[in-house]
Amino acid sequence: MRHRQFLLFILPSALIMLLFIAVPVLSVAYQSLFVEHEQVMIPVESCGPFGCKQEMHVDTQSMAILEQAKPMGQYNGLGTYTNATHLAVDEVQSIWQERTSLGAAFSQILNLPFYKALSFTLSYTLIVTPLVILAGFIIALAVNTLPALLKGPVIFFSLLPMIVTPLIGAMILFWMIDSRGLIGANLQLLFNDPTLSLKASPALTWLTLMIYGVWHSTPLSFIIFYAGLQTVPRNIIESAHVDGTNRWQRIRYVVLPHLAPVAIFVALMQLMDNFRVFEPIVGLSAQANASSLSYLIYNDLRSNDTPLFGSAAATSMLTILGVIVLLMPMVLRTWRGFHHKS
Repeated sequence: MRHRQFLLFILPSALIMLLFIAVPVLSVAYQSLFVEHEQVMIPVESCGPFGCKQEMHVDTQSMAILEQAKPMGQYNGLGTYTNATHLAVDEVQSIWQERTSLGAAFSQILNLPFYKALSFTLSYTLIVTPLVILAGFIIALAVNTLPALLKGPVIFFSLLPMIVTPLIGAMILFWMIDSRGLIGANLQLLFNDPTLSLKASPALTWLTLMIYGVWHSTPLSFIIFYAGLQTVPRNIIESAHVDGTNRWQRIRYVVLPHLAPVAIFVALMQLMDNFRVFEPIVGLSAQANASSLSYLIYNDLRSNDTPLFGSAAATSMLTILGVIVLLMPMVLRTWRGFHHKS
């Protein structure tokens, strides 16, 4: 295909991507350079049966004039990225200079809001993603060996966790792990500890969230691997069988190389999805023990007085940067493979 034909072929897709992806990302990046106007306060005299007193109220008229003059807010440059609720450059520098040991400094840095959320987000992503890929592949292999009559019902029940809305699924698990729920009550009986609670411990909360993540995401991984298994050439499988290979050798030397592109696709999808973990934290009310970058954005936007659009935009850009860093090794490997073949 000539270059001109190729450009005309991809032009509609490129325009749609520019309109619905590039423009919103650029607008969020621009918003992250601004912060909200400082509130203009005025004294107001309030009188009651016991006398009068002065209170400070927000001057709504002055605020309206300010917002009309500068709708984006005050220009802050990269100040939002480096402040205490994001990269906390000054705080990290102070901790590093006053450190008594490397472990203590690392622990103090992980207690800062952004790094606390980043540590959970990365742990969740790097633990849940491989487990989802492995579980999906094993289930796909198992279902592929079932008789045709059983495949339909088994596939349907396997997809149920994906059909359930993430927030609803997390709330169901929240009730189950409660001390009066099915899982929580039985764990207390099993360990003979009436105070045992999956919600009280940060480590157990993280474990619960990750188990939920694997449970919810595995069906998508399974169905993609199952579809990929249907494309494995039967003649190669039969030839390997005739050559005396066992089932594990056929999986290792025939199935896995054939499904490598599928596995990369699943890994990319899961990395992007898991890095944006949000619903389980809200559904399980786990904010006290676990926070993610997406939850920080949500928290900024539901601020009681004024939504912190600049702060949410800065966290969004850092989240996008994190996703790019995570995906880069696989994208580069895929690109090198394509370039090598061409």
